[in-house]
This record gives sequence, structure tokens and C-alpha cells, in this order.
Amino acid sequence: MRHVNRSFVVPAAFFAVAAVVVVSGLRGQEAEPLDIQMVKDGLYMVTGSGGNVGVRVTGDGVVLVDNKFERNHDAIMGHVQSVTDQPITYVMGTHHHGDHMGGNPAFSTHAQIIGHQNNRDNMIKADAPSPPTIVFADETSIFVGEAEVRAYHFGQGHTNGDAIIYFPDLGTIHGGDLLHAIAPFIDYGNGGSSKAWITTLEGALELEWDTAIPGHGDLMTRADVEAFRDQMVSVRARMTELIGEGVTREQAADKIRTSDLSWTMAPDGLFMRRSIEGFYDELAAER
Repeated sequence: MRHVNRSFVVPAAFFAVAAVVVVSGLRGQEAEPLDIQMVKDGLYMVTGSGGNVGVRVTGDGVVLVDNKFERNHDAIMGHVQSVTDQPITYVMGTHHHGDHMGGNPAFSTHAQIIGHQNNRDNMIKADAPSPPTIVFADETSIFVGEAEVRAYHFGQGHTNGDAIIYFPDLGTIHGGDLLHAIAPFIDYGNGGSSKAWITTLEGALELEWDTAIPGHGDLMTRADVEAFRDQMVSVRARMTELIGEGVTREQAADKIRTSDLSWTMAPDGLFMRRSIEGFYDELAAER
């Protein structure tokens, strides 16, 4: 197991509660139904609209991982209250996107929000409300009741502010959008990198766990995460080959498609529609 010995001190000022501001564009929208399922004893996952939410229940409080959209606050609270009467004390964010940390304004009124420094910086850059008030650089832990919850930043990937949340006593991680059931989105505008993504996943695989909560989709095994990493390696190799053959940026989206790489055939077009041009540029710059 990889041992990382890095720590930080949280300044008292970071514990100030952020102002409650409704996420832009979400005011008045009706919340979609959500579901909750047990992952392991003391750990649950809330699914539905937005990213998957981890719920770590302890005898002294609840730690959430991500919080979906602002409109989902009450539904999330209802599901948490269906499994425990403990209050939510912390929210640990995997990255800054609104479908994962859009609920910050509501949750910040009764919980501390934790995220990577770049997560906070990206939210401030985007003028997003209620960025994390507690930040870390490489690694941190919180202790609530009998549970330790760790956050690791192994480098860039989906964004430059991704955190992998680790529940060491339960052998489980929450990968945020570093893990996706259909296809990844590489957010180049916020420091995303396909090359660094591989290294980041390899860092996560050095931890001891057997279950992963992805940002979207069903629970994953170590084999699933290894396959996800391997497809990133393969899709990078294919793009490099195409560039070497003279395929242009405009042709890349069509030429890269192959049934051997499910991401390039994904029906929602997440990878092809949102990442392909930046992906081409990244690989072209590496030549």
C-alpha cells in the first residue's frame, strides 16, 4: 500500500460558514426522485439526478461525499434521515462541477465543505456559490465517531482539482467523475488531462479497497476500475496513431470510433461531444 505522509493545518478562518446562494439556473426547478442503496455497513450511495452521493454514517455524525444540485438538498436529507438520526457534519467534494457540488449553498448552512484547493479555485473562477471553506493540497483525513475518511489528490484527471475519497475501514473509495459508467469527460478548461488521469487512477489503485463509487453509474470493482484505466491508455494510443496518419482535428471524432473502445461509441456522446477536440490537441502536443 502506498504510504503518503503529508498533512495540512486548517486555518480557523476556513470554518466560516459560506453564504447561501442559489445555484444559477436551478432556481425553481423541480427536484427529480432520488434513491438510496447500501454499499457496505455504515456506507450508502444516493443515486438519481446529478452525481452519486456517498453517505458515511457514524455514531457522531454523517460525512457526505458530494451533494448533487441545490434542488436535491431536501431529497438527500430525507434519504440520510431514513438510515440515521445523526446530523450531516461534513461534505467532502470530489470536484467543482455543479452536478456534484451544486448543493453547497444549502449544505453549507449546517455542514463544513471540504475540497481540494483547485476545486475551490475553480469554483471562485466560475463565480459558483459556496466553494469549499476547508481545503487541502495532497491528502487529508477527518475523524467522525469511529470512522476515518481520507481525501487524496493524486493529480489531474477529470479536472485539476479531483479528490478521491477513501474509507479505509470499509475498503471503499468514491472516485467522483474520475470514474464514470459510460465514458469520461475531460474538462480541459479546468485542468483536465488524459495522460495525468492514468497516473491518478494508478495512485488510487495503490490503496487497499475492493469497491468504488463512481461519479455516475453503478458500483465498480477493482477490475472495473482497472478496465477504465486500460481504456484510457488504449484510446490515447488510438488517437496518437490517427494523428500520425494525418487525421485532422475535424476528422478525429469520426475516425476514432471503434467498437473496441466503448467510450467512442457511447450513445450519450459524453466523450465524443465534449472531450474530443481537446483530446486531439493534448495528444498532438505530446508528439
